[in-house]
Amino acid sequence: MELFNQQGYHGTGVNQVLAESSAPRGSLYFHFPGGKQQLAAEAVAASGRQVGELLALLADVAEPGEAVAAIVAHFERSLVESDFRRGCPVATVALEASAESSEVRSACGDAYGLWQERLTERFGGWGIPAQRAAELAVVALSLLEGGLLLAKVRRDVAPLRTAGAQLTALLEAARAEGN
Repeated sequence: MELFNQQGYHGTGVNQVLAESSAPRGSLYFHFPGGKQQLAAEAVAASGRQVGELLALLADVAEPGEAVAAIVAHFERSLVESDFRRGCPVATVALEASAESSEVRSACGDAYGLWQERLTERFGGWGIPAQRAAELAVVALSLLEGGLLLAKVRRDVAPLRTAGAQLTALLEAARAEGN
């Protein structure tokens, strides 16, 4: 997961995965008979579930600002701790391999779908009408992905923080309209 997150699909080779994991070549193909495509798809799926679990924890957060701050803080830590090599655990692979591999594209789509579902549920829990909550979930993913990308490229978390602040403002306005 870490290699695909940091290096993308094309930048991660099977030999490197084997070296990093100390696994014998035979066991890789035993557990992943579909080779690199299957390995990438399963890494994306696992990463997607991890972020999905983070988003599920937001169900207990009462205020949009607190929830967005928690998400931003999580990704900010990840960026800084990795010296800006990590970003979104799905985007790097999605941008490179989704056009080439239906298996990878499906895993990326499922991860984004899970995140959108969790965000829609949370936003609805704040009293935002269902249709608006679903729209804002797409906007939230777009803002956070864009903020992560800019932060990574600029090696500065300011774009991610700005995206978070704008998302908070949108959610609070939608919440006020819904109540």
